This record gives sequence, structure tokens and C-alpha cells, in this order.
Amino acid sequence: MTAVDHHRHPGINLGHTDPDTHEQAEETLFGFWIFLMSDLVLFALLFATYASMMGSTDGGPGPRDVLELSSSALETGVLLFSSLTMGMASLAMKYKEPPARLQMWLVATLILGLVFLWLGGSEFVKMASEGASAQRSGWTSALHALLGTHWLHVAAGCVWLILSILQVAIFGPQSPVKLRLMRLALFWHLLDIVWIFIFSVVYLGGLA
Repeated sequence: MTAVDHHRHPGINLGHTDPDTHEQAEETLFGFWIFLMSDLVLFALLFATYASMMGSTDGGPGPRDVLELSSSALETGVLLFSSLTMGMASLAMKYKEPPARLQMWLVATLILGLVFLWLGGSEFVKMASEGASAQRSGWTSALHALLGTHWLHVAAGCVWLILSILQVAIFGPQSPVKLRLMRLALFWHLLDIVWIFIFSVVYLGGLA
């Protein structure tokens, strides 16, 4: 086992293409994973709250009245495809492809993220128009809290993507930029995993 192989961490490893950045990533990504785990605790609490409020509709609309499988399936497809484009961006960074190609995959991820935000925002407007606003009942409050928190995370990820695209354009794929991109990729993939749980529990579970 080489010295590089001793420094392995969750996420993409740069050991054979950029050993210096790879070594720096060891501690940086470990710390970021701790942050992500704390974020998962937040979502776990929101899921628990949603589950406890499933029957608390107070005579108002329930899951079958406001949730649509077609729109949520489209959101799921968009977000999963964005995970693929983010993965391609990570590979472009790892194998030192031209910065323009790295930017292309980041822009593609950003566009898909914005599409997801638009779809999610439209769903919130539709629910409000159907009397399922956040204050209508315990269930709608829990639903809006869960979906809204994830939506805000994706929005934050899109802002991070914009800043990353600018950093690649201005500074090039230097070590600090690579380390930020590695953390962004972990953050983005985590949002995909959380959404899979939302799709399974909220939409498939609610419409079953």
C-alpha cells in the first residue's frame, strides 16, 4: 500500500492525480462529513414530525388531495440526473480535464437544480391555492417544513454552484477550489438521498 492509499476518505479521491490536494482533503472532508451528519439529524427530526402528524388534517386536505405522483416523479428524475452531472464534474476535476468541461458539467447541474426549484415552487403555489397552506393543519405544517427545508438546501446548493463556476473561471482548478468542489459534491449527493426518502415516505407512502 502506498502513502497515498493511506489517505482515503468518503467522496472522490484524488490520490493518483493530485496527491497534495488529496492529502489536504483528508481532514477537510472529515470535518464536512460531521456537518452533513448534523444536517441529517435535522431531516430525521422533520421526518419524525411528519410521521407523527400524518392523521392531523383537522378536516382539511390530506395527502391524496394535494400530492401528485407525476410532478414528484419529475422532480425526482431532475434531481437524480443532476447527481449524474455533478459526478461527471467530479471526474472532470479528478482527471484534470479542461476547465471548460468542468464548468460545463457544473452549469448543467445548476440548470437542473434551478428546474427542481421551479417545480418545487410551483407545487407550493398549487398547494396554497388548494387550501393546503402551511397553517391549515398539523399535517400541512409538517409537510411544508420538510419540503421547504429541502427546497432551501437545494437553493443554497445552487448559490454554491454559481460561486464555484465563477471560482473555476477566475482561479482555475487550484487546490482550494478543488476542495470546495469536493464538499459541494458531497452536499449535493446528500440532498439527492434525502429527496429519495421524501419521495418514498411523503409521496409514495401518502398516495399508496
